[in-house]
Amino acid sequence: MKRRIPLRKRLLVRLLFVSALIAVCSVAATAWLAVTTTTSALKEEQGQDLAADNSILAQLSGYAATHSDWSGVRRTVRDLAARTGRRIALTTPDRTLVADSAPRGTPLPPRPAATVDPLRTDTYTETGAQLSGIDPRAVGPYRLTGKERADLDALAAKRSQCYKRFGLQTTVVRIPSGRPVLTGTDGADPTGYGATECEDGQLNTPTSTERRALDTLTELARPCLKRAGLDQPGPLFLALDPSGKDPFDAGGYLALKYARTSRGPTAREAQSCVLAARRTQLEPYVAPVAELFLGIGDQNPSHFDMSPANKAKVVSAAGLVLAVTVAVTAAVAIRLVRPLRALTEAAQAPPERHVRVPVTTRDETGILAEAFNDLTERRERIEAQRKAMVSDIAHELRSPLTNIRGWLEVVRDGVVDPDPALLDSLHEEALVLQRIIDDLQDLAAADAGTLRLHPEPLRAGDLLDQVAAAHRVAAGAAGVALRTEADPAAWLDADPVRMRQALGNLVSNALRHTPADGTVTLAARRDGSDVVLTVADTGCGIAAEELPHVFERFWRAEKSRSRRTGGSGLGLPIVRHMVAAHGGTAEAASEPGAGAVFTLRLPAGQMPGEEP
Repeated sequence: MKRRIPLRKRLLVRLLFVSALIAVCSVAATAWLAVTTTTSALKEEQGQDLAADNSILAQLSGYAATHSDWSGVRRTVRDLAARTGRRIALTTPDRTLVADSAPRGTPLPPRPAATVDPLRTDTYTETGAQLSGIDPRAVGPYRLTGKERADLDALAAKRSQCYKRFGLQTTVVRIPSGRPVLTGTDGADPTGYGATECEDGQLNTPTSTERRALDTLTELARPCLKRAGLDQPGPLFLALDPSGKDPFDAGGYLALKYARTSRGPTAREAQSCVLAARRTQLEPYVAPVAELFLGIGDQNPSHFDMSPANKAKVVSAAGLVLAVTVAVTAAVAIRLVRPLRALTEAAQAPPERHVRVPVTTRDETGILAEAFNDLTERRERIEAQRKAMVSDIAHELRSPLTNIRGWLEVVRDGVVDPDPALLDSLHEEALVLQRIIDDLQDLAAADAGTLRLHPEPLRAGDLLDQVAAAHRVAAGAAGVALRTEADPAAWLDADPVRMRQALGNLVSNALRHTPADGTVTLAARRDGSDVVLTVADTGCGIAAEELPHVFERFWRAEKSRSRRTGGSGLGLPIVRHMVAAHGGTAEAASEPGAGAVFTLRLPAGQMPGEEP
């Protein structure tokens, strides 16, 4: 149970209190020094570097155009502030701070320098200017895939070689979406020079990515065009415009087919519809609108007039604060270290001593001491269990080995003849010994987490039939009826070998404890997302006080039974580990005189043909 610590006794609260005390002393000393030694106030830097401000706006607009939110902008803001020497802050329109290069708590300038909105301001087309329109870097769903870029690059290179044969020198310019565009040496479109043989119509054909985005833009624009009476059949099409001056430009190359050929009010209405649709389409891909605040940086440090008297005051105040800080910290440290030193000494004590530590506080160190004492107690119990287990294993192995050795010695001395009955007895003792070793090996693998499983789809009814068939002879010899009941919908995704081993252990255990004319029933049913397997017998049952121990190693309800008739005491622990390795649980229920029921609950598997 987790122990609740009073707030005033929590170690964190104490450390915070000490830190706050030191901070108050430091702030008070700093404020006093500032009042007594400063001869002039800082003057705000006059004038602003317009080019640097425009560069900051352009870079932040580019970030907003290529990111869906501002979550990673802090590093960009810090880098820009360090490079330009300006204080840069971004806020939402309601003045919620997004990022700030100044220390926390620094007041914002009275007015924002600009609004960062890539869907309404273009800071990319012309350096140092702010144009009305969508920033070409906001490409959103029009961004080409790597394969599409590679294919278009190959087409552009082919067309450039074709132009070169006609004496036209061209340059490949890549627009923000990743599409290559050919321009002449003077920046003009080379298609105007008459080299029609080079126009194969492939380079300007929309890719699948562009076509999907274009179809979406068409659907977004149609309601507006319909209200304006401009709705016409046909999708938007690609029209390259490297200059970026096309009034119907959409990400650098998209336009309405009939809007481009329109003039006057019709063209303006179509432009408005396309622009609104593009903003709606790109909105999920760009960062929200933000206000940009610019202020002075920290490149012009303040200068203080430090007279000898003021220097002495600084040294004295600093020495006093340092002395108080050291004294308070030392007192707190000694109090905190004392119980930790006791824990260290206890941890370094010899393991066989199982040393406890006194619990003297009610804070985190006190809880740590209690946890250490609990751990020591658990270690002591585990050590006792280990010794008992070693003793049990030695006892289990001694009995069959003693029998084998004794009979071999009398045969060697000629007291008895090695007849078939004696050899069968020795063989049976060897099998008992082998069974104990195999069980111990399985338990060791389960404890180490190396128990290998090979799961496969398995019908629970088939599993029960296989187990019943394997024990049918033993059941007949004991005069016990062995029955199976299975739900056809019960399927498992399990290792059939391990599950047969687990169920076989339960059935063997049930047959040993069920008298003649009794019944052992194996059943399987579907229970929601689980499959429940049960092995029920009509034997003598298990006492209530012994039920919690049935899955413990080397435990047996009847202490007087021999290992040959009562088992090694490892079968049920193996069952528990096998089921746990499959992600299930094993339980036992019983009433004395009414038999026992062992229940295995495992995750259900998928039936053939069943929807996942």
